[in-house]
Amino acid sequence: MNDAAPLRPAPDRAVTKADPVVTEIVRNCLIAATEEMKTNLMRTAYNMIIYEALDFTVGLFDAEGNILSIGLGLPMFIRGIADTIKAKLRHFGPEGTNQGIEPGDILLTNDAYITGSHLNHMTFSVPIFHEGRLVAFSGCMAHWPDIGGTLDGITTDIFSEGLQMPIVKAYRRGVPNEEILSIIQMNVRLPERAMGDLRAQIASVKTGEKRFQEMIQKYGCDEVLAAIDDIMAQSEARARERVRAFPDGVYEAESFMDDDGVAAGQRVPIRVKVIVDGDRMTIDLTDVSNQVSGFYNSGETAGKSCCGVAFKCLTSPLDLPINEGQFRSLDVVLPPGRVVSAVKPAAMRMWMTYPMTIVDTVFKALSSALPEQVMAGHHADLIVGRVNGRRPKDNSFYIYLGGLIGGGWGAKYDSDGMNATIAMNDGDTHNGPSEQVEAKYPLLVERYALRPDSGGAGTYRGGLGTEQVVQARADIRFNAQIDRVKCRPWGLFDGLPAAGNGVAIHRFGEDEHNYPSGKAFNLVLHSGDAYILRSGGGGGFGSPLDRDVDALENDVRQGYVSREAAERDYGAVFAADGSGLDRPATERRQAEMRAQGLPQAEPDEPPSPAEPHGHHGHHHHTHEHLTEEERLVVALSRRCCS
Repeated sequence: MNDAAPLRPAPDRAVTKADPVVTEIVRNCLIAATEEMKTNLMRTAYNMIIYEALDFTVGLFDAEGNILSIGLGLPMFIRGIADTIKAKLRHFGPEGTNQGIEPGDILLTNDAYITGSHLNHMTFSVPIFHEGRLVAFSGCMAHWPDIGGTLDGITTDIFSEGLQMPIVKAYRRGVPNEEILSIIQMNVRLPERAMGDLRAQIASVKTGEKRFQEMIQKYGCDEVLAAIDDIMAQSEARARERVRAFPDGVYEAESFMDDDGVAAGQRVPIRVKVIVDGDRMTIDLTDVSNQVSGFYNSGETAGKSCCGVAFKCLTSPLDLPINEGQFRSLDVVLPPGRVVSAVKPAAMRMWMTYPMTIVDTVFKALSSALPEQVMAGHHADLIVGRVNGRRPKDNSFYIYLGGLIGGGWGAKYDSDGMNATIAMNDGDTHNGPSEQVEAKYPLLVERYALRPDSGGAGTYRGGLGTEQVVQARADIRFNAQIDRVKCRPWGLFDGLPAAGNGVAIHRFGEDEHNYPSGKAFNLVLHSGDAYILRSGGGGGFGSPLDRDVDALENDVRQGYVSREAAERDYGAVFAADGSGLDRPATERRQAEMRAQGLPQAEPDEPPSPAEPHGHHGHHHHTHEHLTEEERLVVALSRRCCS
């Protein structure tokens, strides 16, 4: 993105003409190196959020911090490590007051206002030197489940969210900085796991350093850097060409978030403006909401990443390596103090939620100009359930970041939306496998299934969301901070909106309690209780009355769309003999609906009164004397096996 001047040859390096064969080798070496960095991190990390969910990103960067190749876990980290390296350069550079960067140093920070994300993202980077000159960086940003701070779901400033690590040297000239490492260990609840992830990240960035050095030794430093310049220029040229094909104009759109987690029911506006002018695109986020009191803020880096994710989807979705050149024709307007450019001491715990809807809203703004390159709204939330407690077998403490269950993506002009897919900004992130969850924690996954009728109706139907029911097998504490419950994923071109996200609790022997705001704070669940996470679907594209009849029949047969929804939204008429749709009757019914202006989308639900933040205990008088095995049978029979 154009927040810095385009990359130019370093002033102390003679201009070297790139060899096209070497350029292609370097291109693939960069991709291979970052993929190996990913693999090494996954194989050595201690926490499931890294090795199963892939909540991390690794990358190689030039001496100025510009992106050379990103090994994606999370697309929202496209700018995260790059901007963090640039901040480290400013901090340690010749104009600073501290020592300069030296070979063997490993730089570390989790400063939320530098990385743009929450404090859980520890970001390591290794400077790469050749003959005493800094030529590149290797970086890794990964999620630590615990970074200290409160375990309650509500935070209103950064100080309650955990350890803040400024820019420091975790290693100096190859020697561990024991004072820094001891500060980290003292501030986390599970230091042995934190130190395991720290070592895994160091292994990852050292892998990147090693592979870059090998490339230089084999092909020559100036030749490799010249090839990188060429790769950047090629990427820039392709992106400019694709933007030039877009219709010039100013495009605007608005959407809303449910609330900020503190002021329940007060919607948060997301307004974007996209300007296409020749071969340049400007995304203006001036009118997104100011930073909020609750925990949904993110830093400027995240705001720029939103724009970068949308821009790459539109201009170079499959081009590799992901590099700085792909973003040179993008300008971002983002004043400080917005919900995606928050300033201290804004709370940042759920930093990733609002940016997803910003990307969606950019697509919404461009739908009239680029109807074949955008999708309808998607579920746009990770659907996270935070669980902590003690294992009955040994009383050991654990923290589990549950959920990540995937939901529906919006339909496109020529295809249905994808089912059960992780939200836009989290790319390669996976759910926690049920077998792993049950093996590591006192939890039982009772149900994990698609939600019928959750996808928005349309000529092309939105993808389906999912439902996960997880039973506590011992006392646990549970928090959920879910949004887009009421502000549902929208349809495009007469497509209908999808179902929203949701969270509920089913206490043993009682009825299900739904949390209309999507926020459930500091709940205590006992053995036999369950938490229920529900992801929304994707919006539909085009009028449901134009959906292919065979596709609609298949939807009903597969259980994706109920008969009632098929009749209401698609005008379906079923044959009396149960043989499927009565096609002539369906065509007549659809003609009637068109004449009546049907189907019509129901408006988003109005704000509801805030439900109580927490429920710290309850009593099961009727079932007090059941054994654990008997409680298990009763719980399953009431929820999933009746």
